[in-house]
Amino acid sequence: MNVSTDQKKIEELLTRGVEKIFPSREFLEARLKEGEQLSLYLGIDPTGPDLHIGHSIQLRKLRQFQDLGHKVILLIGDFTGMIGDPTDKSATRVRLTREQVLKNAERYKEQAGKILDFGGKNPVELKYNSKWLAKLSLVEVVELAAHFTVPQILARDMFKQRTKDGKDIYLHEFLYPLMQGYDSVAMDVDGEVGGNDQTFNMLAGRDLMKAMKGKEKFVIADKLLADPTGRKMGKSEGNMITLADSSDEMFGKVMSWTDGMIVGGFEILTMEDYRAVQTELDGGVNPRELKARLARTIVTQYFDEAEAMAASERFDQLFQKKEVPDEILEHRISGPMSIVDVLVASGLAKSKTDARRLIEGGGVKVDEVVVQDPEQMLESTKGGIVIQKGKRHFVRIVS
Repeated sequence: MNVSTDQKKIEELLTRGVEKIFPSREFLEARLKEGEQLSLYLGIDPTGPDLHIGHSIQLRKLRQFQDLGHKVILLIGDFTGMIGDPTDKSATRVRLTREQVLKNAERYKEQAGKILDFGGKNPVELKYNSKWLAKLSLVEVVELAAHFTVPQILARDMFKQRTKDGKDIYLHEFLYPLMQGYDSVAMDVDGEVGGNDQTFNMLAGRDLMKAMKGKEKFVIADKLLADPTGRKMGKSEGNMITLADSSDEMFGKVMSWTDGMIVGGFEILTMEDYRAVQTELDGGVNPRELKARLARTIVTQYFDEAEAMAASERFDQLFQKKEVPDEILEHRISGPMSIVDVLVASGLAKSKTDARRLIEGGGVKVDEVVVQDPEQMLESTKGGIVIQKGKRHFVRIVS
C-alpha cells in the first residue's frame, strides 16, 4: 500500500479537532513525512447499542489516516466493556455481561462504515480485545500492575472527586487502564486515537509500550463536542445524535444545540471551513442560519444532500406551523442555565421537582424540540429561544 506524504493532508490531520498529541506534534509529523505505513487504532467499549456523533470525531480522524494509506484498526472493547471505564464517572459503572456487550456491538461495524472503509485496497481491520485480555493469567496481570503506582491511578480526576465525596472506588476500576493499555502492546501498534477524556487510559498504553516493547507510541487526544459550560455530549446526555438516527432526528437535534456549539461543531464534525463560520458569526450572520447549515452538512454526511435539504424543509414547515402567539412573555438570562432552572425562573414550573416531572412527561419543548434531559443547558440567541410547556404556555428566553 502506497503511503501519501501530502503536506496539506498531514497538516489537516495534525490540527483539525486535535486537543493534544503525545509525545509531540513534531514527533508524529516526522513519522508521517517518512512515508512508512503506521498502524493505529481506536477502541470503543460497547456500552450501548449505537455509536454516537461523539464517536464520529475519532472515526473521522481514523479516516484521515486511512486515506493517507496507514493501517487502521477499530477495536471493540468486548472485554474492557465488561469491566467498565470509570472515566468521568462519579460512581462505579454498572457492570455488563458478555452477552450484553456483544449484543450492543452488533451494529458497530455497519454504523462505523458510514465513515470508515472496511473494503478496498486498505481496509479497516475490526478486532475484539477479549482475544488477548481473556487469556491473561493472574501472573501476567500482576506483571502489568507492577508498571503503575497507586498514586498514579488515584491522580485521576474522577477518583480524586470520589475520594473527596467519600464514595467507593472498586479495585476492578483500577485495572481498567491496565487492560486498555495492554491493547496497544497486544496489537503492537504505532499509535492510538481517542477523545481527550481518554488521555489517561491512552497514556497508560503508551507507558506499557515503552516498558514492554521499547517503542514510542503516539497518542492523539481529540476535542470533544461540548456545550458552553464544558459539559460533553454523550449517550447519557439529552440531545446526542446517534449514527442510527433518522435524518429528521439528526437535523432537529442539531437545531436544539446552543449557539456556542456551532463553530466547534463545524470543526470536529465536518470538513467545512470552521474559521470562516466564526467570521460570519462575528459579522452578525444569524446563528440560526449557521446552525441550519451545520445540520444540513451533518445529515448530508450520513445520508445525502437531497435528504439533508428535505429534512431542513420538514423542520422549517414544522417550526413555522407551531402555534406560538404573536406576543408572548419574555424572560431574560445572563448566561447558560439548565432547562430546569429556566422553567422555574420563568414561571413555567412551580419548582425544580415540577420542572423535572414536566420534562419526564415530554411536556417541554425548546424551539419545537422535545426536551429529554433535565440537565440540558440553554443560552439565549440573538432572536431568543422559545420554551413551550404543554400546548398553551410559552416564554421567549432572551439575553
